[in-house]
This record gives sequence, C-alpha cells and structure tokens, in this order.
Amino acid sequence: MRFLPAVIVDALFVLIFAAIGRASHQEDPAGFLLTAWPFLVALVIGHLVAALLPGRPRRPWSLMWGAVVWVVTVAGGMLVRVVAGDTAEVPFIIVATIVLGVFLVGWRAAAALVRRLRGSQSAGEADAAAVEDSVGPID
Repeated sequence: MRFLPAVIVDALFVLIFAAIGRASHQEDPAGFLLTAWPFLVALVIGHLVAALLPGRPRRPWSLMWGAVVWVVTVAGGMLVRVVAGDTAEVPFIIVATIVLGVFLVGWRAAAALVRRLRGSQSAGEADAAAVEDSVGPID
C-alpha cells in the first residue's frame, strides 16, 4: 500500500505536535494522546479525502496531497475536539494550523527538494559522462 509510509510519517508528526504542545504548557507529556487523537482521526480522513478527490494529487508525498491532509487534519481535528467536549481556543487554532502546516507539508517540501537535487545531480553526471565519451577524459 503506497499510502502507508506517508500516513505513518504524518501520524508521527501529529504525535510530536501533541507532545510538544503538552510539554510547553507544563502538562503531563505522557497524556499527549489525549491531545493527539482528534487530529489522528482527522489525519486518516484527510488521506482518504486526498485519495478520493477528482483530479487528485497522485502521490501521497506530493505537496498538494500534503496541503489537503493539512487542511482536513486541522479543521477536522478542531471539530472532533469540540464535539468531544474539549476546547478550540483561537490561539490554539493558530498554533496548530502553523505547526501542522510546517510538519505535514514541510516534510513533503524537503523530500521534493531532495528529489530535485538528486535529479539534477544525476542529469549533471550523465551530461559529464556524455561529454567525456565524446571528447575523452576531462582533466
């Protein structure tokens, strides 16, 4: 299942988000699952939405896929929190939106950059090899 690695990476980032948030408020970091579970539920829904969109992004590691997952995770996580009787204060919404955006879209941007650099490096090596084959060793 090609979606599973992206779901796992995203889930780890949601767990990190919750653990950092609880620690920053001097709350018991061991209770981070209480903070994370609404966002984990929304994260799974976000991946399903991204997979089912017409004209959808094709790769779960693409930036567009990440943007869909990010928006659904934040909006859905807040909704699930409120329905479950927890709060969704404006500062928390702002921080969650920014941090989850950096986490869920950020790792995809970093992966895209690495792929692009590897691609240009491979193309450069292929060009150098082609020149060397046509004119001899370059000293």
